[in-house]
Amino acid sequence: MSRDLTDLDTLLEHLPLEADRIIEGLRPWVECESPTYDADAVARMMDLVAYDCAEMGLLVERIPARGGVGPSVRAVLPHPRAGTPGILVSGHFDTVHPVGTLEQNPFRVEGDRLYGPGVLDMKSGNFIALEALRALLASGITPPLPVTFLFTPDEEIGTPVTRALIEAEARRNRYVLCPEPAVAGNGVTTGRYAIARYEISAVGQPSHAGAKLSAGVSAVRELAHRIIEIEGMTSDSCTFSVNDVTSGQWVNCVPSHARAQVLSMAKTQEDLDSGTARMLAMAGTRNGVRFEVRETVTRPVWENNRPETMALYEQARTISEAMGLPLPSASTGGGSDANFTGALGIASLCSLGPAGDMYHTLEEHLLIPTLVPRARLLAGLFATLTD
Repeated sequence: MSRDLTDLDTLLEHLPLEADRIIEGLRPWVECESPTYDADAVARMMDLVAYDCAEMGLLVERIPARGGVGPSVRAVLPHPRAGTPGILVSGHFDTVHPVGTLEQNPFRVEGDRLYGPGVLDMKSGNFIALEALRALLASGITPPLPVTFLFTPDEEIGTPVTRALIEAEARRNRYVLCPEPAVAGNGVTTGRYAIARYEISAVGQPSHAGAKLSAGVSAVRELAHRIIEIEGMTSDSCTFSVNDVTSGQWVNCVPSHARAQVLSMAKTQEDLDSGTARMLAMAGTRNGVRFEVRETVTRPVWENNRPETMALYEQARTISEAMGLPLPSASTGGGSDANFTGALGIASLCSLGPAGDMYHTLEEHLLIPTLVPRARLLAGLFATLTD
């Protein structure tokens, strides 16, 4: 699986990787806001990515948008073994932050923290993966295996459009590296919980809220009761969270329709299947309101401690320890591309990006001292993974 690691720490120490250069390179990426639901904004982000990949000599393919989301980018290192199974770096460039968030959380350095929307989840991880390869090539080192980068636009909404693309690319490779944010304690992820999303809707009876209030049946009121019930089903093994609640605009109308989205996360596929059964069983009519439940997208459980993943993890741990850094592993919540690739039985390792905190909030930031060590870890994997 790997090359001799003798003197690897010396090699990695002398790679041309600098935090200031990484921060400078990240600025235009973070300042190009790219929320999932704004396909044009994501397309502008992918333009920047495609340019940077082409500038470093990668063969770039822009994959057209479909399904209402932005385009994807595939970038391939020219390699003497092109076409043989190699390393796939899989990451996303969509964020949860609407355009304009920069006004509240501008790109900035404060002490050892770098702030900005999407800086941690996961633009920095993608950037340092490219920088790791750039540094190796600049040092005259060609990875033993071909390296492909696949950057997608819809992870934050469950990857409903590009899941098949990710799985197809993963099957053409031997290893998958996913530079999502690091786990606490310089950790990486070797398994992830299963995830399902549902759309729930309530259909009531409209009426004039001022003149004939009693003639109507409020869909909003019934949906509110259902939301409390759904979130009340949360347990240690399966959680439920509701958001994206919408209904009519006119307060002088008894609302005849209301909808929301539900996110469920479970430690095992069995727990998720049980949660799904409970969700679907809620459909029906109650209090004069028809309630509907539709399962939308799912992420399969990526079981922890799969042998192919743990062999890859041991390689990463050896590299990290050669740099004097422990590398614990864990199975975690939160979805990633590795849910798909790991579930396929392909050796996958996630959370290889920098450390930080508060992603999906206006305080999202990364820890600058982790940028270079994490880039070196990725470089070490590129340099040592073999058939």
